[in-house]
Amino acid sequence: MSLKVAVQMDHISGVTIAGDTSFALALEAQARGYPLWHYTPDRLSMVDGCVIAWAQELSVRDEEGNHYTLGEPERVDLAQMDVVLLRQDPPFDMNYITTTHILERIHPKTLVVNDPAWVRNSPEKIFVTEFGDLMPETLITRDTSEVDAFRKKHGDIIVKPLYGNGGAGIFHLQQGDRNLASLLEMFLDAFREPFIVQRYLKEVRGGDKRIILIEGEPAGAINRVPSEHDSRSNMHVGGRAEHAELTEREREICARIGPSLRDRGFTLVGIDVIGGLLTEINVTSPTGVREVKKFGGPDIAALFWDAVEARRAQA
Repeated sequence: MSLKVAVQMDHISGVTIAGDTSFALALEAQARGYPLWHYTPDRLSMVDGCVIAWAQELSVRDEEGNHYTLGEPERVDLAQMDVVLLRQDPPFDMNYITTTHILERIHPKTLVVNDPAWVRNSPEKIFVTEFGDLMPETLITRDTSEVDAFRKKHGDIIVKPLYGNGGAGIFHLQQGDRNLASLLEMFLDAFREPFIVQRYLKEVRGGDKRIILIEGEPAGAINRVPSEHDSRSNMHVGGRAEHAELTEREREICARIGPSLRDRGFTLVGIDVIGGLLTEINVTSPTGVREVKKFGGPDIAALFWDAVEARRAQA
């Protein structure tokens, strides 16, 4: 099957190819002979109901510092594409939400992956609360008195933005830490939305496992171990990736959430598990595909395009 593919992402010039999943998906698509176009979210428009983007033909190479070539910008009718990859990184703000409304106008005739309506309706740190028995204790609020009560009950806590990503703005506060009030003042000033507070999981020192699911089935995993001086395991803030196998508990988690992922049209999802507890379900631009392959796991990019071809064949 040959597919015309447009990739909506942050500009490809800024990606770190060794760990970028969007780049891995583009490499595999190119290897299959799919024509590729690249555009950034600010070049997406809707004109009299027609969804268009100023896009550029894209070719990619697995060469650091020389990883892409772009053609001249052209006005592309996205309804003429077979697939649009919705892959720009959060923040999950009104700009992001607006792109999902626009792309919904062409889906599913043009297959948008992941499904834009369900991406919009499944914010990563809220969607996970549908599986409360699989999670650590969690509070979503702007009420500082609720945070105080939560901390008194659970001791060490994590405070983070509700719509952030990549480990930005995550704070670990020990029970005796006197900075909580100042931190909450900062959050209240910086964000109009509620923020999220969770019981700190000391097991994170042994790693935060990223599990990649394709069509609701686990495809591979890596363990991300935080550095000695940081509570965050995200690799771009110093976390170390290592090989990982799934435990029985993690397979149970995948089995529980898999049907919901399939029902919502989530072809590619990354979940985070610490100490056998589910902390996030990442549906916007999940990462980890290249790291899984690097440590001897399956080629998830190939599994992804197999799944996309199967969806297109059913259309």
